[in-house]
Amino acid sequence: MSWVTGAEGSPYGVTNLPYGVFRYDGREPRVGVRIADLVLDLAGAEAVGLVLAAGTLGRPTLNDFMALGRPQWTSVRQRIVDLLTDPAHRPAVEPLLVPLDAAELLLPIEVADYVDFYSSEHHASNVGQIFRPGQPALLPNWKHLPIGYHGRAGTVVVSGTPVVRPTGQRATGQGPTVGPSVRLDIEAEVGFVVGVPSVLGRRVAAADFADHVFGVVLVNDWSARDIQAWEYQPLGPFLGKSFATSISAWVTPLDALADAFVPAPDQDPPVQAYLRDTPHLGLDLRLTVEWNGERMTEPPFSTMYWTPAQQLAHLTVNGASLRTGDLYASGTVSGPQRDQVGSFLELTWGGAEPVTVGAGQTRTFLEDGDSVTVRAVAPGPDGTTIALGEVTGRILPAR
Repeated sequence: MSWVTGAEGSPYGVTNLPYGVFRYDGREPRVGVRIADLVLDLAGAEAVGLVLAAGTLGRPTLNDFMALGRPQWTSVRQRIVDLLTDPAHRPAVEPLLVPLDAAELLLPIEVADYVDFYSSEHHASNVGQIFRPGQPALLPNWKHLPIGYHGRAGTVVVSGTPVVRPTGQRATGQGPTVGPSVRLDIEAEVGFVVGVPSVLGRRVAAADFADHVFGVVLVNDWSARDIQAWEYQPLGPFLGKSFATSISAWVTPLDALADAFVPAPDQDPPVQAYLRDTPHLGLDLRLTVEWNGERMTEPPFSTMYWTPAQQLAHLTVNGASLRTGDLYASGTVSGPQRDQVGSFLELTWGGAEPVTVGAGQTRTFLEDGDSVTVRAVAPGPDGTTIALGEVTGRILPAR
């Protein structure tokens, strides 16, 4: 039980406590943790000795705190729970609680590298049918390794940042042309934030996932499908993806998701030894995608074929090193049903089947002024529900 007003029954109660970076009242950016509709100023708490984190909580990103490692993450989390549940701490802590609507939420991490995977069999099959009709939906390598590509870290932005419609080359019947994308799309994903780095040349085992990954964010990897379709062969995604990737302002620590791990789908054929994660676990995250305020789909993360631990192992199997602040995303989360897909490419089947959004408006892809919000919930302890920080963005016209 928390003494904080509104915490009991909130999906942001003491079983959640996601971390973020914020500023308020003219102060410098600092680390905070969300409790109900309040933000606990952890920099202020550390300054008066309520929390000990090696002076990292007054920094403008979470990176220095994340680099401390799991024992410190667990210790600080336990201390925060104590501060928010023991009434004896209320006089000292209450002045450090800031109303959420008075806080400016900032990008929580300095992104070191960004990798995007392609780990939903349902999504990959749908895209294969749309982009390569008459051919096998999955390419021969898909069930042997987690397919991924390196994205652009510098265009990862915090939830709420407007997204300018990208311009690039598109194919037409008369040859390529340059102009604003006319098939602008989303990809509802889940991202994993690395805290503890690794040594160059030494791979990270799937079993070491929790020693390196600090927490989870929701991701919208905006996609210009017409630019993507023209450029992606033979080297894969580039300008069709690199213009913007939105992440939530709140990083949900792995400790908060302890009750959300569930058996992942069986893998056939058997995977290579370095990809065997025992136990083979995914996460029971239930996403929702809203288009102009209307709920359109509910992608289930538990159906993802490749797990976060396998993605981490594959990312480093060649000796590539992890850095604090690395972000790797799951790829589009899609289930087997049309109302469970995580992209509008699938929802409208390549634009061939328009959908109704809002007050009778039809859409195939995003128009200027449209907004998209991705939310997610997960099971918490004792039958509770916790929420991940939402990720939202609105489309601005091309410049």
